[in-house]
Formats: sequence, C-alpha cells, structure tokens
Amino acid sequence: MKKPTARLSGLFITCASLLLACSQTNTPQTSTTVSPATSPSPGASPEASPGSSSNTISIGIGVAQTSNVALLGQEQVAGAKIAEKYFNDKGGVDGTPIKLVFQDTGGDEQGTINAFNTLINQDKVVGIVGPTLSQQAFSADPIADRAKIPVLGPSNTAKGIPQIGDYVGRVSAPVAVVAPNAVKAALKQNPNIKKVAVFFAQNDAFSKSETETFQTTVKDMGLELATVQKFLTTDTDFQSQATNGINVNPDLIIISGLAADGGNLIKQLRELGYKGVIIGGNGLNTSNVFSVCKALCEGVLIAQAYSPEYQNEINKAFRDAYRAQFKKEPPQFSAQAFTGVQVFVESLKEINAKSKVSQQPLAELRTNLNQQLLSGKYDTPLGEISFTPEGEINQKEFYVAQIKMDADGNNGKFEFLK
Repeated sequence: MKKPTARLSGLFITCASLLLACSQTNTPQTSTTVSPATSPSPGASPEASPGSSSNTISIGIGVAQTSNVALLGQEQVAGAKIAEKYFNDKGGVDGTPIKLVFQDTGGDEQGTINAFNTLINQDKVVGIVGPTLSQQAFSADPIADRAKIPVLGPSNTAKGIPQIGDYVGRVSAPVAVVAPNAVKAALKQNPNIKKVAVFFAQNDAFSKSETETFQTTVKDMGLELATVQKFLTTDTDFQSQATNGINVNPDLIIISGLAADGGNLIKQLRELGYKGVIIGGNGLNTSNVFSVCKALCEGVLIAQAYSPEYQNEINKAFRDAYRAQFKKEPPQFSAQAFTGVQVFVESLKEINAKSKVSQQPLAELRTNLNQQLLSGKYDTPLGEISFTPEGEINQKEFYVAQIKMDADGNNGKFEFLK
C-alpha cells in the first residue's frame, strides 16, 4: 500500500561552517563505477544489462561534504568509507566489491535534489544512503521514491520520514523515541527540576519536530514549560533569546538546533550566568560542538542512538578502525552511515544467493533490494535492528551521554551515563 507523501516544511538549512577533525583526510571525490546493471533515465530507452561483465556494485552516498552542514556530513563520509573497506575486505557481495559513489548534497534542498538525481540517473547506484538533514530528505526522498530506488536516511529523525514513500527508510531512530531519554536523565541528576525553558531553530524541519517531542515530554512529566524561544540556524547572536529564557528562572534548558547555532547558544547562556542543566538535541550530537562552546560545553546532556562501548563483533571492528584513523571515539553519525552501507551489503548478499545480482536489470534489482532490506534483521554497530514494513527502524539500545571537556577547554568527549 502506497505510503502518504510527507509535506516539505520549513526553510533552507544553514549554519556556520566548522572545520572537522575528519577533514584531515581528503574529502572523497565523486566517482562513477560500473553498476551491476543499468537503468533508463525518465523518458530514455531501456539499456541492456551488462550482466556478469560488471566488476563493482555501486551504492550512493548523498550527504553534505561541503557547506554549512559538513560538520555532520563529514562524519557520515568517514563512517561510510570505513564500511566500504570493511565489507570489501570480507569479499564484498560474494566476491564482487562494493563501490561507494559520493555526491555532495551541500546544506540545502536544491543541492540534495541535484545530488540524488545524479546518483539515480548518471551514477546508476543500486541504493542511496542519505541525506544528512531531515529538511533535505523531505525534498529529495520523493524523487528517489518515484524512481523506485531504496533510500536509507542515516540521520533523518524528524517525524514523517518513512512515510515519504515505499522506497524510503531510515537507520536513524526517530526523535520521538530518543529525545525523552535525555529529560529522564536530567531528572535523575536533579529531581528538583520543575521549570523548563525550550529553545529551537524554527527554520529546520528536524529541530521543529524534535522540540515538539521535548515539549510534550516536559508536560507529560508534570514539569512547567515556562517559555519557548525561537531562533534560526543562521543566528550567531542569541542575547535576546538567552536573556528571555534566563528571566523565567528555569531549572532546565532544552535546545533543538545544529552544532554551530546550538553551541553558540549554550556558550551565551553560560556567559549570561545560567548554571542549571542543559539538554542538547540530536543536532548537537557531534564532537564538533566542542570547538564552538569550548569549556562551556561541560555537562550538557545529549540522548544517543549509538555507544562506542556497545559489545558486538561488528561494533568492535568499526570502533577499532575509526580510532585507528581519527584517534578518537566514533560518533553516532559515523556509526549510522556505516550501518546504512551494511544494510545494503547484507541485503545484496541475500538477493545474490537467490538470483545473481549481476544478471538483474537495475530497475528490478532496486525493487528487489528495497523488499529485501525491509524484511531482514541486522547485527550492526547500533545493535540489533530491523525495519517495519513502512521503513521505520526497530532498534533496542539507546543511551544518554554527558559532555566532559578537557582541562584546556578545547577538546572533550561524550561520557555515557549508566
């Protein structure tokens, strides 16, 4: 049954650019590889399948490698490339290597649309891991759905993502599942919390969806929602909103935004004298926030869908590879991108066991891949996952971390709470 198409909401995403730790490695250049088969562009004549002459299987990675959103997208690039090496070292898809084809979505909807169109019609990938932001997904995922190519969102947690279409799923747990854990952790640390101030980026679909969950959670837990303050992801001066928030004397402040704007808001709240508990949403779930609020990041709580300490074989391999390359613990965005690639690879292997992937026309393979991935179960760095028929992730393990900054105030880590 066709899923209803979600409506695009909000304005374009922008936030201040940051230099990423993972930018120390070269940004992958867009590359075109031979697909297991080819597919006609809309209106074009069908192309013949190259069959067994193909020597790679192309999987698209459509995330933000440049622009304002690169602070998150580069972490996804890192996770995807670790997955590419890991699975190819294990033989790829029964001896056929996978090849990741990267297209840069930039930080807005149009860049994502362009990237998806290129991956679908020019690069002829079998499936796409991306995009980085929910705002981008609401624009680009319908294009993939109409082309009948499976998409797995690695970090699209807003309400309505799987409902975009039959070919749209996600390996990122919805905000409605993850966010309440942070509020529970805050109450565990300070049972005297009564009054809450909420801040959110009004031009970001994810932040708007997340703040709705946070506000509902606050009310359901019997807390007072004292004020709701809005800002833009392009803002750098939060003096007005921060002052308004502090003036209601909140015991807890909750921020839904991205790393740059959210980090600056944390910094300015602390500089204005706020000493209470702060919760950051999923957009702040990156070590790149440390360079924004520096020592003032200390103590911020963030709910997580991934822990480097999760015990299974594949997470150990992923964690070891990430630490060897980047000299730090892997972040959630990298783990989710790795998982997206993993789901495609393991689904392709299941298909290949029944009918050779190299002998299937691309359009047929894409449909078979979508059906297979939705029916499978996967042991991933995120833990055991599966999907609902609609494409929503079923995930068992969730966490809350607290930011602990080093003495110099420049570097820090996420310390997972028991």
